Amino acid sequence: MNIDLKPIAFVKNKRETAEDDDWGNVISEITLVEELREESLKEIETFSHLEIIFFFDKIKPEEIVYDSRYPRNNTNWPKVGIFAQRGRTRPNRIGLCSVELIERKGKTIFVKGLDAINRTPVLDIKPVMKEFLPKGAIEQPDWSKELMKKYW
Repeated sequence: MNIDLKPIAFVKNKRETAEDDDWGNVISEITLVEELREESLKEIETFSHLEIIFFFDKIKPEEIVYDSRYPRNNTNWPKVGIFAQRGRTRPNRIGLCSVELIERKGKTIFVKGLDAINRTPVLDIKPVMKEFLPKGAIEQPDWSKELMKKYW
């Protein structure tokens, strides 16, 4: 099976390198590609938050992790499988981030808190709806809480 995906937009922001922390105040512009019309974003501004699905295009195939690793190479944390963490060196190099929508201008949306670097290809944009959020308590290990202390 072959899956063909094309970017629907690209990220524009001041982050040129993928750093592990301080993404909370990053403001990004996401502008639709030429083939997509402004109509594709009609009424998106009626939502406060969006999910942005993007492609880690700067990750080289030889950097991809298929098994387990120490998150951020920190041996004080447990070695966990690539699917038990949100690292960018994952097999399909797909990123997902919930962001705050600031505004829309034509074919461009302005968002806060997107953890993608400048010129990152965007694969999809979805509105956040309460009904799609988890119903029960969210549980996670202590190491992940420590990892996230400075992320946002």
